[in-house]
Amino acid sequence: MFELTKEQSEIRKAAREFAEGEFTDVARELDEAGRFDDSLWKKAADLGFLAVFIPERYKGMGMGYLEQCLIVEEFSRIDLGITHAIESCFFGSQLIEMVGTEEQKKRYLPPICLGEIKMGMAITEPDAGSDVSAVSTEAVREGEEYIISGGKVFITNCKSADFLVVLCVTDPDNPKIHKRFSTIIVETARSGYEGLPYHGKLSLRTSETGDATFKNVRVPASNLLGQEGEGFYNIMNFFNRSRVQVAALAVGTAQGALDKAIAHVRQRKQFGAPLAGLQLVQGKIAEMVTKTEAARSICYRAAGKLDMNQADPALSSMAKWYCAEVAVQVADEAIQLHGGYGILEEYNVAHYWRNAKVLEIFEGSKEVEKVIIAKKILGRY
Repeated sequence: MFELTKEQSEIRKAAREFAEGEFTDVARELDEAGRFDDSLWKKAADLGFLAVFIPERYKGMGMGYLEQCLIVEEFSRIDLGITHAIESCFFGSQLIEMVGTEEQKKRYLPPICLGEIKMGMAITEPDAGSDVSAVSTEAVREGEEYIISGGKVFITNCKSADFLVVLCVTDPDNPKIHKRFSTIIVETARSGYEGLPYHGKLSLRTSETGDATFKNVRVPASNLLGQEGEGFYNIMNFFNRSRVQVAALAVGTAQGALDKAIAHVRQRKQFGAPLAGLQLVQGKIAEMVTKTEAARSICYRAAGKLDMNQADPALSSMAKWYCAEVAVQVADEAIQLHGGYGILEEYNVAHYWRNAKVLEIFEGSKEVEKVIIAKKILGRY
């Protein structure tokens, strides 16, 4: 039987109290305005909620991915948009911690954990989404610098990040396609960089997403993150971790929608009695609860594997795909149980579905996750 430790339970409680106290009153306003309030990020940092898996010597909490999942889950139970805006500020710190030089870790990790700087990951391109190996942004070595040219799409914090970790082609003629890429740190203040945020998104309106363009951006060779030619593998190892965090976002979203549904069917009366008294409604709630609990279990198991240094790409993919699908299904049923009121933003349930949908797409679509799982079971054909 799986049980949280006392410390983990306290972390969960603290995260829940913070989210309920700080997000509830501003979530809908920020969502409608399509903006984020940086004071929420700063407060989360002050309480030690950012990148808790980073060792204490770099100002992290020295905990694990499971603890980070507990925090992310409780935050997204209230609002996924705000949660994504906060956790995206350290999204990619996993890679710096894994393959960065000591100098890079000392330079970037402490201010990330302390909420002093934001970062982001720049991987996706117009013709390179699920197929990461199709990335074409180039980094040409010239003396002690790289000159980067190209464009990325759907990049979180494209304008507000202080730096991005960019997947680039550094060896275009290498016969081994996966050895052509490298990961490079690019400060967004450098000449030739531009971030252009999108407007009118279905999901994550509070979190900044947009295009990132690189026009002969020069960075020192020391900004290379990991070894040259290892970029593709760096990103795959990063996905093993980030997908579990997406699973936690999904579990929290499902739980939040479920909470709203339960409260509504207990209060709402039809045919002279609460909806909760109807067996069909009871069946729906039972299914929603069971799916959410199953999603939570696989998420925690995948996080536990990471904390034992036993990253399992298939398990991470199972967690990300299944939890995201459950979030969409539970949020959809929550709207259904609210009836016509469910589509009204003032009833504070529609946003769970809107936000949940993107979880099935980013960090690897559910179709890609299934391919990864199948390859482990069936082998490569």
